[in-house]
Amino acid sequence: MVANSPTYTENNAGKPVGIAVLGMGTVGTEVIRLLAENSEDFRQRVGGPLELRGVAVDDTSKPRRGVDPEMITGDAHALIARDDVDVVVELIGGIEYPRELVLAALRAGKSVVTANKALVAAHADELAQAAEESGVDLYFEAAVAAAIPVVGMLRRSLAGDQIQRISGIVNGTTNFILDKMITEGMGYDEALQIATDLGYAEADPTADVDGHDAASKAAIMASLGFYTRVNFKDVHCEGIRDITAADIAAADKAGYVIKLLGICEKITDDQGNDAVNARVHPTLVAKDHPLASVNESYNAIFVEAEAAGSLMFYGNGAGGDPTASAVLGDLVGASRNKVHGGRAPGDNTYANLPIADFGEVHTRYHIDMEVVDRAGVLSDLSATFAQQGISLRTVRQEENEDGIARLIVVTHSAKESVLHDTVEALKKSSDVKKVHSVIRLDV
Repeated sequence: MVANSPTYTENNAGKPVGIAVLGMGTVGTEVIRLLAENSEDFRQRVGGPLELRGVAVDDTSKPRRGVDPEMITGDAHALIARDDVDVVVELIGGIEYPRELVLAALRAGKSVVTANKALVAAHADELAQAAEESGVDLYFEAAVAAAIPVVGMLRRSLAGDQIQRISGIVNGTTNFILDKMITEGMGYDEALQIATDLGYAEADPTADVDGHDAASKAAIMASLGFYTRVNFKDVHCEGIRDITAADIAAADKAGYVIKLLGICEKITDDQGNDAVNARVHPTLVAKDHPLASVNESYNAIFVEAEAAGSLMFYGNGAGGDPTASAVLGDLVGASRNKVHGGRAPGDNTYANLPIADFGEVHTRYHIDMEVVDRAGVLSDLSATFAQQGISLRTVRQEENEDGIARLIVVTHSAKESVLHDTVEALKKSSDVKKVHSVIRLDV
């Protein structure tokens, strides 16, 4: 035994931890059910019982299965303010109202667990500051890819490493749609309708198909991975609405599949200055890359770190059960800290790197266009690329009708701004009748 070694003390061992749940949709219902069914396991893991104090909902007249009606309230602020509430679980969704409630909880000295990626991506600085000032925890594992332990991995497991790049499929709805287009030859509209019928897509699918959901998650991953605050507005965002069956077929012929990726990386300019970039857009992924085989509504995050090398985290990234699993994992952590003392690692943005302009990012383009079928056209169009300093990796020409040929070009790596300007120049060329699509190769 080492002399004068510190003694571990359970400050509040056995003391109940009061839980308030805000919102009782699919995830909230599952969280409450599992809290009741596994109460003894949670007591053992935490060191004291987890006791539900109340559930705040919009419509108190609606029957709530599995909850004593006396626990249902329409006054979330009053529930948060109760002295017997120690941890608040926010599962409402949206931004402004949840922001108001979460800040009230943190400022009242209550730890918070949230699954709200839009809230965290938009107001992380404000929430982190409130948690720091009150000395409480702010957990949000479920905000990125549900049960896949992305936040914990970035905050703790890889905290001793240097992360170089994070790329991943972080939206199950768009992955399901693209998978149907790839495996069954569907068009976008047909695949979206199936996703809607099965409940993967909302009646208004904008947040998913336009990339906003993935952009919120990319902002969170970039902030954690590079110790720099990245907000939703900092993320370049493109969705999948314009992806066609022809794009899918062209990608397949070239040895790729199309995935909507969230990509976060640290880039270094010519002067050696570092910056952080986060972006979401359709991406051509080589068929032998691990992300290419992620199908249906599954998520996967591919991390490249200096010492650990390449790591991939895969699983269900949405849904009531997986999200509830992540919420309950956070709830155990926050409750354990209430019982035993201490805090979880908070946000650390010490690096405070600038946000790189998307135009400075190096990527590659896959350009599908119709051109005039004449002698020398390929040479002339190649000169357009050469004038911008862009070299071509592959060029494939397919004969078409009426003097028109289809030309598919894959470039070598170049700055996004230069590639974009080159495509604009091609569109103005009399030899180019139409640019069908421009898709990046970015993994």
